[in-house]
This record gives sequence, structure tokens and C-alpha cells, in this order.
Amino acid sequence: MDRPIRRRHLLRGATAGVLGATLSQTPLVAADPLPPGVDSPLLFHSPKVERFVDELPRLPILRGSEIELIASTTVHRFHRDLPESPAFGYNGMSYLGPVIEHRAGQPLTATFINRLGTHPFAADIDTTLHGVEAKYRSTPPSSLHLHGGVTPPESDGHPEQLVFPGQDIVHRFPLRQDAGHLWYHDHAMGITRANVYAGLAGMLLLRDAFDTGEPDNPAGLPAAEFEIPLVLQEKLFTSDGHQSIRSTLIVPQGGWEGGAVGDIGVVNGKIWPQMPVKRGLYRFRTLNAASFSTWNLYFSNGMRFWVIGTEHGLLNAPVAVQNLRLAPGERVDLLVDFAVLAPDESVELCNDEQPVFQAAILGEVAMPVFCRFRVLDADGFAGPIPERLRGAPRQPAALPPLETPTVIRNVTVSQPYELRDPPAIMSLNNITYASPEIEMPRQGTVEQWNIINITPDPHPIHLHLVTFRILDRTPLRTVDFQLAHPQPPVGVKWTPSAEDFLAGPEQPPAPWESGWKDIVRVDGGTVTRIIVRFPTAEELGFDPDAPFPRLAPHTHAPLSHQSVNPDPVVHPAHGSTPGSDLQGYVWHCHLLDHEDHDMMLRYRMVRG
Repeated sequence: MDRPIRRRHLLRGATAGVLGATLSQTPLVAADPLPPGVDSPLLFHSPKVERFVDELPRLPILRGSEIELIASTTVHRFHRDLPESPAFGYNGMSYLGPVIEHRAGQPLTATFINRLGTHPFAADIDTTLHGVEAKYRSTPPSSLHLHGGVTPPESDGHPEQLVFPGQDIVHRFPLRQDAGHLWYHDHAMGITRANVYAGLAGMLLLRDAFDTGEPDNPAGLPAAEFEIPLVLQEKLFTSDGHQSIRSTLIVPQGGWEGGAVGDIGVVNGKIWPQMPVKRGLYRFRTLNAASFSTWNLYFSNGMRFWVIGTEHGLLNAPVAVQNLRLAPGERVDLLVDFAVLAPDESVELCNDEQPVFQAAILGEVAMPVFCRFRVLDADGFAGPIPERLRGAPRQPAALPPLETPTVIRNVTVSQPYELRDPPAIMSLNNITYASPEIEMPRQGTVEQWNIINITPDPHPIHLHLVTFRILDRTPLRTVDFQLAHPQPPVGVKWTPSAEDFLAGPEQPPAPWESGWKDIVRVDGGTVTRIIVRFPTAEELGFDPDAPFPRLAPHTHAPLSHQSVNPDPVVHPAHGSTPGSDLQGYVWHCHLLDHEDHDMMLRYRMVRG
């Protein structure tokens, strides 16, 4: 058990050495340790604002079989005492997008329209990433991805399928899948973090006959005013109150950062909001929409709450917890009973997950709180906590046993270090996005993916198109593993088996993680095993390996407030051929800076 600790020390030494070399050229560094309570001078800090003065916004609902999602440049007020900040939003919202409600099994046609103007983070766009061009600062491309959607490849929001201002694309989502909690967000190559952080994100709640979302819901769950989507984020703000994507003066403006912890909690677009609640049961559809941080969520009074579902539907039965870890991109379906509190009592939704070492060494600390709930002297939803959610009459079938895999596939997560600024290089399989050495699972097969994380940090790994179940997590003797299998230079595929270097017994997933997922938290120094079935074209109703055009966009009129991009040429990502077709999907880390550079790889599902 001591070997993973030595690996962490090794990485800390490498990071500290590079950091020390960088700081020796930085005049703002204090010579002596900072006294308690003094913020690190290496970091930018948000202005102090009062907590719990703005009310939690209720996100609008969008329904219909044919919808438009229009991305626009906006200004948004995050807090009563801050000025409006440049932002992005969908469908006239100044930040984020509406909650789409739709019935499972019914097709949805979404026309995505890019009406973006100057990027709020124009000065922060790094033009060294994947062919990102300087023009992206004034005419930013976008790509709409329905995260969790079982979607034909041409409608998946491929990161190379860029839609520029003045262009649109029609996506067709069959949604022949179980009810669940999806979300949509930007996925443009090289600038995903900048676009999502600016505001391009929203939820999609997929309903069915068992979980209708109506007051007479057969599942017996809260609905209407008692079912609340929560988009959780953490942010930094500049001294003039504008949202900031920069965290440290060590990385120069316009350079890529490896990720940073925010110092202010934002829920549904408001800083540290408060929400009046009635004494009864609430259902919170909760999304970690952060760029970087995994959170350990709990209530300030230690009260228990219940997890009833994961990304792709309900669990067999509610799972009582007092805290849970939620990584970026993960969604969780929660029940909270405020009847245990007296009128005028309040409770906060909190976090105490400490930053990873590379962030902590700069002085970053856990962002401690998201919002406050204040209990009214009024009765709310009085239904009991359901005993079961699956497997009984008028309920969906119980979760099936895990399938037996016929293929074992090893993949690696690593952060090689170089003497550069920043020192870490983010990598899957030790290769870059443009590498032709991609995974090619066969349609109709069940695979076990052993995700080998030799870094000390958690990485949420997301596979497009498919859903999976978590088998287990096992600690890894990372130093021994690397000594036996030296990691080659970046660009050479590296996926050795870790079977002989496991450091302890397999740890099953937490009971609340037992459902269907599309993203998994892969903890540092572990092997996380997932069971994935790759469906056939016949099962899907479309060929997941069919080539599709990079984009043949057309101008969407009218655009009265913004000039149309006169050059509607799609700009390919680094390593691709202009005008060539695309094929397949991607899998990636959902730490958005990591995804942008370079923890994202393509994969194809080929016919057997």
C-alpha cells in the first residue's frame, strides 16, 4: 500500500521542480510562507460577495418534437452586487439553456443555430491547440453534443463538426433508449472548456410511462414545483465582476491551463443562491457541470438524503447517503426530505473534497458551499420515500446482472511531465487525438474496459453513444507498473496490462453507482473496470460506423444583429484532412481542459 504513495511523491517532486523554476521568474511570489488566512499570491481571486441573497432560478422547460437551440452572445448578472458579465446562452437565456423534456422512444429534431459573437474569453483562446485559429476569438465555432444520447454519428456533435456563426445544422435524435438524465453542451475542438464555461450547457430529462414527471407519476416521485434541476458549477470572477477562465498568473494569458478550482459556487447561473422550500420531499436532478472539480456533496446539518437514479434511469431502490462524490459530467437523481426541519430553519448544500495536489500547491482550496435551502411554514409533497423503483408492477424491469465480457481492453490515463509551462501533458493511451491507433470494438460484443489511471488524480471518463455499468475499482502499484512497463514518448501507444500490479482487493462501486452510466470517476492510482456492450446497427436503427460529412452548413436567416460569416468553410482539427468525411465517436476525460488538450481519442464501432 506504500507504493502508490511513493508514486504521488514522485509526481509532486516533478511538479514542484517545474513550479519552482517557473516561480523563480515571478516577482509576485512571497519569500516566506503566507500567514494563515492570507490568500495565495499565485492565484487570481474573486471579489467578496454576500452569500444567499439571490433566489435560485428555476430553469425554463422546452418541449416539442422539433425544437431550435440558438447559441448567442449575451450578458448575465451572476449576483445582485456584481455587474453584468459577458456570457453565452441558448434560446434567449443570458446563461445556460432551457431544460428539454421529452418522451423516450419518440424522435427529437433539434436545429442548432450559431449566433455567437465575440467570445467572452477571447484573450484566453490558445491557438496552439488542434488548429484553433485566431478568428475563433471573434467568430467562435460551436458543436452541440447531447451527452448520454444514443445518437447517429452525424448528429452526435462530433468535436470536428464545427458550426460557425451564421451557420446551422439539423440533428436528429432517435432517443430509442431508457428514460434518464441527459445534458447538452458545446463540444467544439480545442475550445470546449471556454464555450461551456461561458454558458453553453443545459439539461434534457427523458421521461417514460413509469416516470412521467407529472403529479400522478406512477413512480410516486415529486413532480412540478417539487422537481428541481440543479446545474452546479464553481467559478472565478475578475475584480470588475466578470467571469474568468484564468486561475493563476503562472500560466500566461492565452495559454492552456490544466484545470483549476473555482472559489465561488454557482447554481443555475446564480452565485450562492437561496431557495425557499416547503416541508416535504423534493427531487433534485443534479448535474456537476464544472470544468475541473470532483465534489463530495453533503448537507451542512449532516442529514441523510436518497439517491434514486444515475445518468440513465432509476435504481432498483433508493439508496440512503449522507454524502456522495460527483465528478464533472456526472448526473445524480436525489430525494431530499425537508419535513425533518422546522419552519425558518435553513441548510446548505456543501462540498469538502480537497483539490488535487497540482492545484493545492498553488494555494487552491475546496469551494465549500453551493446554495442554501430555507424552510417555509408550509406543507409540501407528503409522499413517502419509495421502497422500490424497479421490478414491481407499474415499474420498469429491475437492473439486469452484469454481462460477461468476451473482450478485455486495457486503456491508460496518464499525465507525462516535461520541463515546460504548464508541466503536465494530458494523455489517453499515451497518444494524441490525431493518432490513427484508435479503439475499434465490434458491434454486438460485450467488453470489459480496464481503465488504468497512473496519475494521482481522479479523471471522469466518458464514452459517447454507449452506456455501461461499473464493475469495480482496484488500487494499483503505479511505480512497479511503470518500472515493468516504461512509458514511451508521447505518441507511442501504451496500454500494458496491470493485472500483476494490483495493490488490494477490488472495491465494488458505491450502491448508488450501480445503475447505467455513460461516465465514470476513475480515481488516481487505480484500475477502474467497466462492462460495456456495443450495440449493433440493427439494434440501434442506424449504422454507428457510417461516414458522415465534416459539415455542409448553410446560412440561417435572418441574423439581424450579427453579420454572417462570409467564409462557411469548416476548419478541420489538427491531424485531419480538409473536406474529408468523419467516422465514429470519441471517448475522453470530462475535465474540460484535459479534453481540449489532449485527453480525447476517437473510436469506431465496426461490424463483426
